[in-house]
Amino acid sequence: MSQLTAEAVFRDLRNLSRNERTKFFELSSAGLHEEDSTHQQVFGHLEQMQFTAAQAADYLDISMSTFRCYVNAERLRASSKIGRSDMFSTNDLKAFKRSLRDVKRA
Repeated sequence: MSQLTAEAVFRDLRNLSRNERTKFFELSSAGLHEEDSTHQQVFGHLEQMQFTAAQAADYLDISMSTFRCYVNAERLRASSKIGRSDMFSTNDLKAFKRSLRDVKRA
């Protein structure tokens, strides 16, 4: 009996029909991830990241003009600057997003 290798699986995978490949990826994505992963394990690497204004606006699900209004009103502040780009910390964006959600609920 031969040893199953990643190369052999990939070779066989390329021979599957499109529908079967789709099924394979759905099954593998559900079965290969640990169900007991914590939020920290999955997203912990993002805590120290900083986002550009465009990325931050996208994360907050607001337009760039609305984002700039919040920055101009000092409701959001850049945590650092890289060249001419303002950078926004993940923790600040998460807190601001929570505050937007709380305002919508009120």
